Amino acid sequence: MVNAMKATRRNTWQREAVKKGLADFADSISAQGLHTFLGQEGVDMGLATVYRSLSVLVEEGLVDAIQSPDGEALYRLCASGHHHHLICRNCGFTVEIEAPDMEKWATAEASKHGFTKPEHHMEVFALCANCTAKTSAK
Repeated sequence: MVNAMKATRRNTWQREAVKKGLADFADSISAQGLHTFLGQEGVDMGLATVYRSLSVLVEEGLVDAIQSPDGEALYRLCASGHHHHLICRNCGFTVEIEAPDMEKWATAEASKHGFTKPEHHMEVFALCANCTAKTSAK
């Protein structure tokens, strides 16, 4: 029988550097952008290590991985608990939102089809107030 418990990972300086780097950004950033930033800060780390560290941090629920409208993976430090994202499709500004109606809908739909313990991720793409104002001004 396979043990269903996750193995505890030891913390590494690389994951700490990635978390510290992400903390310097209010919005999301790509792995390549973070790699460039870390290099500018004097952190000598390969791009593959940045990707691996991000992957572990996402798995542990410490970092959110969201997809930009053009399909690029973007990362940001995560608030605790289940949440969803409202993302500006122009500038990438992201807000964490709760969606209780979405939770009820997902549970009801799963139940209706004989499924239990539903999990889901929701990202809503729209224009933020600043980008809307800029668009309207043109």
